[in-house]
Amino acid sequence: MELWLYYQDGTSSKPADALVLANDSKLPEWATSDELLRTYSLDGGGVVDSSGRAVGAFIQIEDEEGQDAAMEFIGLADWLIVDCTDWKMIPLENLVSASDGTSTKIAASISNPDQLQGAAFALQRGVDALLLPDDEEIWAVAQELAAQRLADATGADEASATVIEQEIELQSMKVIGIETGGLGDRVCIDLVQMLEVGEGLLVGSSASLLVLIHGETIASQFVPPRPFRVNAGPVHSYVMMADGSTKYLSELIAGDEVLVVSPGGSRIISVGRLKIEPRPLLLVRYEDGIGGAGQVFLQQAETVRLVSNIENPLSVTHIEVGMEILGLSAAAGRHIGNAINSDVEEK
Repeated sequence: MELWLYYQDGTSSKPADALVLANDSKLPEWATSDELLRTYSLDGGGVVDSSGRAVGAFIQIEDEEGQDAAMEFIGLADWLIVDCTDWKMIPLENLVSASDGTSTKIAASISNPDQLQGAAFALQRGVDALLLPDDEEIWAVAQELAAQRLADATGADEASATVIEQEIELQSMKVIGIETGGLGDRVCIDLVQMLEVGEGLLVGSSASLLVLIHGETIASQFVPPRPFRVNAGPVHSYVMMADGSTKYLSELIAGDEVLVVSPGGSRIISVGRLKIEPRPLLLVRYEDGIGGAGQVFLQQAETVRLVSNIENPLSVTHIEVGMEILGLSAAAGRHIGNAINSDVEEK
């Protein structure tokens, strides 16, 4: 996905793939030395390149007539620049769908950061270019999304520009105790994407020793799977966030990004909803084999599973002392969820 700069006289330099000159604007001096930088001008409703050749159309979409006018250029124009004055996703999705398999590429004119993700990932495919104003916040978000699009296209592991400072290396923990945990306010975390078998969230009563709680991706005899859900335990527990920090389950809100982990890797997914209900709990105690011990409270239900291997996640109602589960030994000291170099003991 390309990033284009809408240039008006005085606009500052940006790492753009192309410039679109506003009416009567002159090519800036900083752009003349870059022979690879393409330039376009808007001539009425047309798009003209630096040689004067018509390469496409510029359409403002305010209603169905505007969408129909844009559709007429699909398959004929090299580029179709669209500006939804009252920003709506449906016309953009319709154009992305119609242009699929044709020679026409779609560029979306952007005026605020909230429009970027929808344009970049419309129908999963997204537009071919974003036409951006001289706005630092918009450019910062657009560059992250462009990096994510590139990672998706190339199959790179880092499908997000968000960098997780600590590497997730799951290790084996031994179960050393199982007991009833009373009644607690259990939190189900419903995510905005489907989980695969083997994936879950890192949760625990101690930030130094978290265990991998498996998603509800496995069918049960009595209830259907909920492949977007992790039954993460009561409100006091920690959960690993996308940036390597932790939050209490009680602090999570819709839109927060958590780190979804499996024995094969990790990815970032947003929280869509939380479901908090009083439920009977089990307390599972475990140790990491190098002197660390931790515990996790979980709902007493066969659909709640810990991970030993991706073929056979262990139901918490059938787990036994001596079994091995996967978890993470992390920094013990935390302040407002962030790791600190300080003596902190959690029991």
